[in-house]
Amino acid sequence: MSDDTIRLATVGRILRRRWRLLAVLTVVGALVGYGTSMLFPPRYTASASVLLPGQWEERALLTQAEIAKSSAVVDRAAAALNWPGVSVGELADRVSATTSDGNIIKISGTAGTPERAQRLSDQLAKEFVTFAARIAGDSTSTGTATGPDALRQQVADTSRRITDLANAANPGQTVESVQARTELEKLRTTLQEAMKKLDQTDPAANKGGMVVMGPAARPTGEAPPTRTQLVAAGALLFFLLTVIGHLAAARMNRRLRTEPEIAAALGSVLLGTVDVPRERRPAHRPKGIGTRARFRRLLGIDTRWDMPTPRMSGDEAERRIRYRRVCARLRDQLPAPRRLLVVVPDGDEIARRAAGQLAAEAKSGPSPSSSSREYPTLRVVGVSVSRPMVPDRGTESGALVVLSPGGWTAEQLAGVAEACADAGHEVVGFVAAGAVRTRPTRPAGHAPDQATPALAVSGHQSGGSV
Repeated sequence: MSDDTIRLATVGRILRRRWRLLAVLTVVGALVGYGTSMLFPPRYTASASVLLPGQWEERALLTQAEIAKSSAVVDRAAAALNWPGVSVGELADRVSATTSDGNIIKISGTAGTPERAQRLSDQLAKEFVTFAARIAGDSTSTGTATGPDALRQQVADTSRRITDLANAANPGQTVESVQARTELEKLRTTLQEAMKKLDQTDPAANKGGMVVMGPAARPTGEAPPTRTQLVAAGALLFFLLTVIGHLAAARMNRRLRTEPEIAAALGSVLLGTVDVPRERRPAHRPKGIGTRARFRRLLGIDTRWDMPTPRMSGDEAERRIRYRRVCARLRDQLPAPRRLLVVVPDGDEIARRAAGQLAAEAKSGPSPSSSSREYPTLRVVGVSVSRPMVPDRGTESGALVVLSPGGWTAEQLAGVAEACADAGHEVVGFVAAGAVRTRPTRPAGHAPDQATPALAVSGHQSGGSV
């Protein structure tokens, strides 16, 4: 796998070359989300707020929230509502309570209709306030002399005692008497402030003063997940899974892309690269027929998406120069003019066209006036990579492999090389063929100012080895 599989450009290539498949699977995901929404009836949630006056610690508020959704409150609400077909356990699953700033507990109830959700939340808030008041009443009724009322009585007695002490102090204006009365007044003030804080933080008083802040508002929309959310989630999930699947397949792809890897798999050397003009129909698209082939063509999955974008090529003369250079290298590498097999893997349309062009160039050979030897004679044969079989050695005394990079694994190419060796053919080298985009042809009546002179092209043709 190359590093290109983790780049953002790879995702863009998937979107461009697999947009039909992505669109179809996204629609399928939306339909799956819609079907899922049909299995779950719509739910509506209403909330009622209960105010807890006074000062409350965070832990105490959390305790009250747990009480609001406890079984003691839910059981009383279920008995008051008396909904047929709805058990207490099912009702408990639809109840929640949360705390917020300002000593407010929000009690929420979920039901199948907005009216039921409103009634449920209002009844829960009512039962919670009643239950909290009952707890507060029980705690105050069982109090003894050590309770808050006894403490208030002791504080009142202490205040009267302070007044008596202040009156009994020396009525003179001595410094000692003034200081004594001042200290007694400070003590009285401190006791009064302490009792005021005690009254504010008294749990019994606070619980007894809980207030429901109006009826719950009737919900106007469904509780999440709504049908729209499920449809969008299904479409997004299928879209992401498709993209991730393509990236995972690319990461596990073992096809060889670089020329050194191909040379190592074939046990041979690279003789050159040639260009093949891209056809209107992609070269990697199979020519299958039938319903399955038409379906794959409709979805755009009959072509490989991970192939690089073809680069821009020169004119026909430049492309023919590359073929002649390969023929020249073959001629210089072989001791005498020989006949070679050009082995092309089946299904590699680019390599097949390149092999045909290479055989045609080798057949044309150098010009008769040239001092160079003739090119080898080439015969093109197709070989199946799944079960490679090469014709036995006859008049040919070697094999030249022509293929396009990125289409075959190391095991497949090694099998082709072994098939050549079994047939008695030495692999003299391989040629890499790549699809290119041709430049637009100029109008016939327009002569370009910078066109390549015919003499220069003919000079390349007569040169043989370029």
